[in-house]
Amino acid sequence: MPDERDGVPGDVLVEEGPLGLIVRPRGAAAGPVVLYVHGDRHLTGDPEAALDTAGRLARRTGTTVVCARYRAAFPTALDDVQAAYTGCGSTEPVAVAGEGIGAGLVAALLVRLRDSGAPMPRRAALVSALLDLSLQAASLQLNAAADPGFDLAELRRRVAAYAEGTALTDPLLSPLFANLHGLPPVQLLVAGTDPLLDDSLAFAARGARSGVTVDLQVRPDAAALRAAAVPALAAFIGERSPAAPTARPA
Repeated sequence: MPDERDGVPGDVLVEEGPLGLIVRPRGAAAGPVVLYVHGDRHLTGDPEAALDTAGRLARRTGTTVVCARYRAAFPTALDDVQAAYTGCGSTEPVAVAGEGIGAGLVAALLVRLRDSGAPMPRRAALVSALLDLSLQAASLQLNAAADPGFDLAELRRRVAAYAEGTALTDPLLSPLFANLHGLPPVQLLVAGTDPLLDDSLAFAARGARSGVTVDLQVRPDAAALRAAAVPALAAFIGERSPAAPTARPA
């Protein structure tokens, strides 16, 4: 049954679903669905942590937002996110969005859907995305001082546990190494002081070279990114675009 939760706008309802939490504007008719994949520093996807973003996004866009629940290990995490995507069952392709490791799972989902010839989402948005689990980006060191909560050694430990022996350059674990041809339009939102800045910059460059429409927005710092993220996501998701390719590229 729908309920109300702390931190969620009063005109938004939350419902427990088999694959996560379902957030929708109160009284809204059935319509497009956004799949949102949260991710924290522990590489876990607690859908409760996504409710503030999901509630504000649902209210701005008038869409239903499904907050995916996934296990904190690869490849089961990606399997869970794909199941949530398939379970959305929208009559038109859903938009997908994610943050942190959740954004990395969204990017990997796009690659897996393309390679299998499955229907693709209309658009995808990645916020402060963790896209390279080999953790070689220079910004991990250069921007560490701007984020007191960031611990590279701890992130490496958690990545090793999450990968469960998979090569860290596997394209579905680290989609920065994937072939990006044929993906739908992608938005990347990141802060200039973010330790993960280089992941977004590199993905945007590779996507553009592969013919993907890319909307890269770099905010000055984490506070500016937090303030701008939901309005930017809502504007991007609300734009109309041609249907994304469904066939695997040659």
